[in-house]
Amino acid sequence: MADPDSERAAAAGALARVHAAAGPYLDSLADRPVYDRSAEKLLHELGGPLPEGGAGTEAAVELLLRVGAAAATTSSGPRFFHFVTGGSTPAALAADWAASLFDQNAFARVSSAFGHEVETVALDWLRQLFGLPEGWGGALVASATFANFTSLGCATQWWGERHGADTVRDGLSGLPRMPVLSGGYVHASARKALQMLGHGRDAVEVFARDAVGRVDLAAMDARLAELGGPAVIIGNAGEVNAGDVDPVADLAELAERHGAWLHVDGAFGLFAALSPRTAHLVAGIERADSIAADGHKWLNVPYESGFALIREPARLGTAFGMPGAAYLPGPQDPGGGYALYGPESSRRARALPVWATLAAYGRTGYRAMVERHLDLAQHLARRVEQAPDLELLAEARLCIVCFRAAPPGVPEDALDDLNRAVAAALLDDGRVYAGGTVYGGRAALRPAIVNWRTTADDVDLFVDVVRELVSRLRPAA
Repeated sequence: MADPDSERAAAAGALARVHAAAGPYLDSLADRPVYDRSAEKLLHELGGPLPEGGAGTEAAVELLLRVGAAAATTSSGPRFFHFVTGGSTPAALAADWAASLFDQNAFARVSSAFGHEVETVALDWLRQLFGLPEGWGGALVASATFANFTSLGCATQWWGERHGADTVRDGLSGLPRMPVLSGGYVHASARKALQMLGHGRDAVEVFARDAVGRVDLAAMDARLAELGGPAVIIGNAGEVNAGDVDPVADLAELAERHGAWLHVDGAFGLFAALSPRTAHLVAGIERADSIAADGHKWLNVPYESGFALIREPARLGTAFGMPGAAYLPGPQDPGGGYALYGPESSRRARALPVWATLAAYGRTGYRAMVERHLDLAQHLARRVEQAPDLELLAEARLCIVCFRAAPPGVPEDALDDLNRAVAAALLDDGRVYAGGTVYGGRAALRPAIVNWRTTADDVDLFVDVVRELVSRLRPAA
């Protein structure tokens, strides 16, 4: 097979094959297993030595579709409750295909005025969706980890200023360690961001008043007073095991009193702002200095899509502008753009799915989806409470329901092993999908409901499968 130039005419046919496969695949999501271990035998067909001449467009695409349709984990389907993973709305999926079709480099306005304008509108619509004041800005990034990285990068630059230093130019050398304070809900992605920024993943001082991780405000207040200088507070909106939320307004009070930077990791919990039923959980979010969130969670757009929202958006250009290349625009150049406001330079036009889904469904549509998921979480919590062999471990405040298997007659010291076995069996079974965790020192399950396709029937099947596995795996009396 010759180079791609010889197959110019094959592009339309390859896309037609993907389109033809899409309908049956999407139609199957409601009924197919989330994971089919037996299909793993097909994966070897993707490997082997690098083809010398290549099989051609048609053959390559056909193989990928055949193996993928059988072996892909249906994380876009209604019964994937692992991690916190949304699906892709119809508008977002179509726009994601369009992003590949147009293949824009969303580096800057000079590389794609179209991509730049879509991103500008999408970011402002996100600001409005969450009720943030005018003047806030942000950047679309690849994930919540990069959103934390971007936000804490701005915090680092701010902190350096307070010490009379330019950390962007000179780095952290010669400076004391940046104080970072949080409750026990701080997520691994925030630690990873601090690690990448050079502060170290263990830089966070944790102030928790119980084994679950609820923040100890009094102890944090005392520590800030002791520090007597600039510090960074990380608040958490949407604790990953049970969906709890730090008291954002109280953290804002501490930040304002002590002159600290408040960053809120709202990967999925930020969406509480969309419903009057849950908006009180994130009251005061507009007083934060930065917010991180994830579009491929409750926004239901394809991977990879996170966003950082910054109260003083000019800090993005200061922290992430690129120096020195004569052919590149600067952050304030009319031809500049969002690659100069975040960690990535050449960037896919990931704003297209965000824009399309917000244009398609608007504030009312997203409020309805969030409230439907709140209802489903309550439905799941009731099913757990009614089951004699299950135990609810935490109030379902948002979309996560944390519970464990606790059959009558099984001693307490055997429950952790039982729950770990159930979690492993649940993933291997594949009919529904949710993993295990540890909550307050106890092994547990923590299904998250954020997919727009999920129904009460899917939730009921999940409970039925869990109880079936508990019955099979419980130790003999």
